[in-house]
Amino acid sequence: MIELQHALSELLGDARLVDTPLPGTDLRLWLIDADNMDRAFSPEETRRILDEPPYWSFCWASGLALARFLAEQPEWVAGKRVLDFGAGSGVAGIAAKQAGALEVVACDLDPLAIAACRANAALNQVELGYSTDFFAEADRFDLILVADVLYDRANLPLLDAFLGRGREALVADSRVRDFAHPAYRRLGMLHAHTLPDLAEPHEFRDVSLYHTQRTAD
Repeated sequence: MIELQHALSELLGDARLVDTPLPGTDLRLWLIDADNMDRAFSPEETRRILDEPPYWSFCWASGLALARFLAEQPEWVAGKRVLDFGAGSGVAGIAAKQAGALEVVACDLDPLAIAACRANAALNQVELGYSTDFFAEADRFDLILVADVLYDRANLPLLDAFLGRGREALVADSRVRDFAHPAYRRLGMLHAHTLPDLAEPHEFRDVSLYHTQRTAD
């Protein structure tokens, strides 16, 4: 927590991480305090945020929606080995562990995101594994969880990579409106908002859930 609070303070001065309950769940996360998002940022603060965005200090809508989905339908993860890709705060992976996953690995390139996953796992009294390199992981997972990573269209080719490490993948996304991948089937629409609330357009509160699975050899 000290490392995370220091990193956040370097970006936004008096910003604090607060223990925040997630609506519609039994989960809590260390998130940036809402008061610091309800003000104007200085040009220097804006530059720092753009250079090093603290994604890990938010619970993004798709992650929250996926966490609720797993709580309601634990059969997706119960007894399975799961990897949470682009884990950020770790919300989806923590929800999977609480829903009965045998093993959950939180995977993120950002060391601060991994630190956030550790802090949030401890807050929710679950144990996770950790990885900073998806492609170094063995093909041993039953399910890959993916939430809020398609905001950058450069990440779209990753859709072809997920089944190289797991038998199935669940992708939650609210940003891509022309999602058209032949291997993925849309399961339905979920609803959630980012915490703290960024007053994002209403369309970003509509989260689509997609599923793919490896075909039999």
